Amino acid sequence: MREKMTKIKHFNPMALREKYGIGTKSNDSNSSFWMDDTYGRRTSIFDGWDDEDVEVKKPAVDTIALAAYRRSVANFVNIVTGRNDIPVTFNDGNDSYTDGKKVVISSNVKDKNFDSIVGLALHEGSHIKLSDFDFLKELANGYVINKEVILKAGKKGYSEHEVTVHLKNLLNYVEDRRIDYFIFKNSPGYKGYYHSMYKTYFHSNIIDKAIKSDEYTSNDWDSYLFRLLNLTNKNRMLDVLPDLDKIYDIVFVKNHPSTLKDTKDAFKVALEVYNVILDNLDDGIEEENSYGEVERKPASEGEGESSESGDGSGSDGESKTLSDEEFERLKDAMSDGDVKQGHSKGSDIQLTDNQRKQLENAIRKQEKFMNGDIQKKKVTKKESKELNTIEASGMTYEEVGKDIGWDKKGTKVLVIRKLTKALIEASGNYDSGLGILSPNKYSRYYYGRNDDSNEIGFVEEGIALGTRLGRKLQVRGESRDTKWTRLDSGKIDKRLISELGFGNERVFNTTFTESYSDAILHISVDASGSMSGDKWINTMTSVVAICKAASMIQNVDVVVSIRSTHEMGGRRNRRSSTVPLMMIAYDSRVDKFNKVKNMFGHIGVAGTTPEGLCFESIMDEIVPTTKDRDSYFLNFSDGMPMFQNDTVSYYYDEALSHTKKMVNEMRTRGIKVLSYYIGDSHYEREQTMDDFKKMYGKDAEFVDVTSVMSISKTMNKKFLQKW
Repeated sequence: MREKMTKIKHFNPMALREKYGIGTKSNDSNSSFWMDDTYGRRTSIFDGWDDEDVEVKKPAVDTIALAAYRRSVANFVNIVTGRNDIPVTFNDGNDSYTDGKKVVISSNVKDKNFDSIVGLALHEGSHIKLSDFDFLKELANGYVINKEVILKAGKKGYSEHEVTVHLKNLLNYVEDRRIDYFIFKNSPGYKGYYHSMYKTYFHSNIIDKAIKSDEYTSNDWDSYLFRLLNLTNKNRMLDVLPDLDKIYDIVFVKNHPSTLKDTKDAFKVALEVYNVILDNLDDGIEEENSYGEVERKPASEGEGESSESGDGSGSDGESKTLSDEEFERLKDAMSDGDVKQGHSKGSDIQLTDNQRKQLENAIRKQEKFMNGDIQKKKVTKKESKELNTIEASGMTYEEVGKDIGWDKKGTKVLVIRKLTKALIEASGNYDSGLGILSPNKYSRYYYGRNDDSNEIGFVEEGIALGTRLGRKLQVRGESRDTKWTRLDSGKIDKRLISELGFGNERVFNTTFTESYSDAILHISVDASGSMSGDKWINTMTSVVAICKAASMIQNVDVVVSIRSTHEMGGRRNRRSSTVPLMMIAYDSRVDKFNKVKNMFGHIGVAGTTPEGLCFESIMDEIVPTTKDRDSYFLNFSDGMPMFQNDTVSYYYDEALSHTKKMVNEMRTRGIKVLSYYIGDSHYEREQTMDDFKKMYGKDAEFVDVTSVMSISKTMNKKFLQKW
């Protein structure tokens, strides 16, 4: 039988790990390609201060990264299962782990357990896809258990409820082998995550040591279950319990996971294994309970002592306890063939009391895994609210600027793809939230107004201007027919048929229909601190006007992005890390114009000018020109690129060159770039326009702050041009 088993390829996660694994280095994460090395830092975009001297305690993780982690895991689950209706949620204390409808993940994510958590999510997702939860419910209720099995187990001292628990455990084990094999076969790219998961729950050092010891070697249920759960461990020994080799053959050879079609097939295997175990257990001992009734208890419970010796010596006095270091040396010697890997009861390794406690904890982890009841750290109410806000806004980090600086590290850009009411509300004061947002419409802090009369702001003014422009812009949505007659070919002009008799053959006509292509305009606005006051008011009036005008016709869409910087961890936090910020405030393809009306008044200025870094962060999201659609990029800015954090210094020639590179990239995609420098004076224009045109092209224009609203009229002309 042993020779037969060695010839048959069976599912062994550890063996597959050794064959296909990525290595054993601690920094080798299977997910390093999509999660950067700053994951898990203690910071948040919503962190604030109680006052100038007392820092508010930060959350344990960066919730932006945590949200990205959940989205990525959800994508993995969708790919593995082939379903997009399986939600992946954090444990908030209200989740069910047994309904077979969702995957629940822990918020306790660290470098050392990251891949394991991903593997666990994939494992749970595959259960939802492949396991029959109705059958599992029937088993839990005792509906599918043969009465003969119940009677047989009863003779061994086990109640009907205990039989149900036993079979459920065995089924879970076999079912896990079935679904994991399915993923290994059909999604081999995910093997690394499963390897990490198995290492966490089934291949710890204490499990390895226990398998080589005299622990769980008595003929009782607990011993069989422990040895069964660890049959995939490379240190397994199949001679420590009667018929353990037979059980191995049943699970991995006779009923290889590839042969099991469904949960019912897995149950048949579990039932076969259970019968083998029962055949090797002693009959139960009859005892009288407190009510004078005779009951059967398992023989092992009547022995008066544990199946583990625990005294550091075997029956012949040859067993010994080993330190962790000694055990590691023994394993290495076994691997090198210096020590025979056989087993002899009472003459092998014994565990210390501390090691035995570790073993008990490890076994509990295995049993929880098998029953799908793994403890998962909950998110706090604060973190849950923050995560919901981040998820709704599509907030992510994007790596940019890898070609900047001597070390080429680049930086992260905080990209917000959807401005939401929750984001505005979260930015409740100067000390927390996003610096460019305020819950107060037309805040004096942002706009430099010295009075309280803010009833009429740039939104209202822009809507009025845009309404007038929109009426003129309607012509872009119209088509014009031009009829050409007296042609050599085309359609016959009935009015000229009579001329055929007089030798005129030019009696044909054709109609040429002239229309405008669809257009999309991406407006990017510099929201650095220097744009405050009239600059900001007049610029945003123009932006609102363009949005309003475009909303009045069918073939023009507008996207508005706001670029600035944000200090992670609170604006007064001297230890915070500053990142460029790019926020999509409006997208007419998905948003109604009311969003401009209701939310734009809450947008203001803050920070510095990261220019090209922000452009790069959403480059692939700026729609290129096609044969059916014209694409425009309209830029508003009042200064040169300027930004610095711990990883990048973005100034002068390097910043100019990088911004120019990004603008040229847009042009290679057919995007028509229009850029306006918002200045206060002609002197300012003379000082900076040369550099401004280096970045944005020779057609970049200077616009005086007092006449910036004329840009709206200029854009009307641009839209009506045939490029």
